[in-house]
Amino acid sequence: MGIVTTTSETAFTQSPEEIYDFVTNPVNWTKTYPGSAHVGKVPEKLPLEIGDTWTETGPDGNRIFTWHLAIAMRPKLWMFNSVGNLGHDSEGNGGMPGRITVQYKFTQPGEGITLFSRTMTVEAFRDSPLPDGFFRTVNPANIDAYHAAVARELAKERTA
Repeated sequence: MGIVTTTSETAFTQSPEEIYDFVTNPVNWTKTYPGSAHVGKVPEKLPLEIGDTWTETGPDGNRIFTWHLAIAMRPKLWMFNSVGNLGHDSEGNGGMPGRITVQYKFTQPGEGITLFSRTMTVEAFRDSPLPDGFFRTVNPANIDAYHAAVARELAKERTA
């Protein structure tokens, strides 16, 4: 099995709770993550709870990822994963067998500073490699762009 892990972290002036509440709402992902074109089937009740599921469509609009919330420890840790056919169609067919795990971690290294860390681990079988386009989406530059977009959106919320 091949494993690729990408991590990025950014220091914010917002509280861990404020950042956690924003980034753990999948509806906000299309505003912030370059690889997220559409999010659907999000439970109406927030915050999401362990076992909740939702879907996300990648940039081409054809591949769907079904996410499952595994850990929710506000405001310290949030982990979710997609297991099975990654990037399946609307009927659940196709895609590539594998697993993606995403971890959001929130720490306070100093007063008034929250360090938000996002780690994505992609595991793919050697006989079912993921397409190169997929790896462009999980490029560290996209995760850094995601962090910048989170900062932008949180700043908008403060001025609203």
